[in-house]
Amino acid sequence: MKDHTVSLIVAIASNHVIGKDNDLIWFLPKDLKYFKDTTAGHHVIMGRKNYFSIPEKFRPLPGRTNIVVTRQKDIVQDEGVVVVSSVEEGIKYALNAGDKEPFVIGGGQIYNYSLANELIDRMYITHVHKDYEGDTFFPHFDENKWLEISSEHVDPDHRHETSFSYAVYDRQ
Repeated sequence: MKDHTVSLIVAIASNHVIGKDNDLIWFLPKDLKYFKDTTAGHHVIMGRKNYFSIPEKFRPLPGRTNIVVTRQKDIVQDEGVVVVSSVEEGIKYALNAGDKEPFVIGGGQIYNYSLANELIDRMYITHVHKDYEGDTFFPHFDENKWLEISSEHVDPDHRHETSFSYAVYDRQ
């Protein structure tokens, strides 16, 4: 049995959209807090485009070791950012640093690669209960290979335009 869990965290619209023009489409403060709380103290692994889509004042994401996957080694100059050439290298770096649950946080190509190559043990998915227009999608996955271990529904309110649900899935 493994002594670690490699996770991914993502918010997905009903039509699998996760972004548009390298940006978030919706503003769900509770989900942003959930992301921050869930990934705090961990290594977060992301692609170059995803890293640069984070507003500059929030880069690198505080309270986490930011790992950026890119072939362009010198493109990220920010202090405290680890640059690697593959998702596997990022996971290995995090595990060697003692992180028992590193997180893959996007974008679309990184999610697709990580799932296709079965690098992920757990998925934290915020299901946004609305269709959105976008140009970046979360890959479809074989739901028979995943077991939902928890779920929590959040109704819309004055700060949240639509309902959404947090769900956690473990690979079977």
